[in-house]
Amino acid sequence: MNSVRMTNVRIGTVQIGIMVLTIATALIHFTRNFPDVMFMLNGLGYLTLLVALFLPNAQLARHRSKIRWALIAFTAVTILAWVAMGERILIGYVDKLIEVVLIGLLVIDGRERN
Repeated sequence: MNSVRMTNVRIGTVQIGIMVLTIATALIHFTRNFPDVMFMLNGLGYLTLLVALFLPNAQLARHRSKIRWALIAFTAVTILAWVAMGERILIGYVDKLIEVVLIGLLVIDGRERN
């Protein structure tokens, strides 16, 4: 697999997929029901966890597995919240598909690193 090493952070196809999907769902949450605070905080949460996961920082490197699990949990809670009270519109379904694939890529990323 082609990858670039950045101070304990290997960036390959799976990691690029994680980045693209996380940014996509964050943007959907930022633009949906603007300026709904919960949607904006959700988008900010996605971006914060993404940065923490891939930022080439020695202190964060020790916690990458926990950060990955936090992003998985955050994504799962977002999906469950939508199931419980989300609007059943096309962008909602597209976003949930993005989030399910994101969880899958995060699990693959975790397995590749162990």
